[in-house]
Amino acid sequence: MYEVDFVEFPSTSSAASGRFFERAFGWATTPYGPEYADVRAAGITFGFQANAAEQARAPLVTIRTDDLAAAREAVEEAGGVVTVEPFDFPGGRRFHFREPGGSELAVWCAAE
Repeated sequence: MYEVDFVEFPSTSSAASGRFFERAFGWATTPYGPEYADVRAAGITFGFQANAAEQARAPLVTIRTDDLAAAREAVEEAGGVVTVEPFDFPGGRRFHFREPGGSELAVWCAAE
């Protein structure tokens, strides 16, 4: 199973980004410290990364899977290049990859 359920955006203030979406659309915000917040909309979650050292250059589309190792193998067999090795984060584990056209995306799975 693969489905897009998360997009991460660079932000100068994750708190301000979260407040904006709460006020504008009534979407729930969950802060994860001073530099990261999730905003939950119907069917998708938006993440706002304010730590410049961890920001993607553009919005980062994230694909959910049940098997991170199999997803990595599929990405590499299809010609993708892993750009960030798998790492743990609150709620799961993910890796980043670049597809042959140059866009960076990520694949994640929930914590077991």
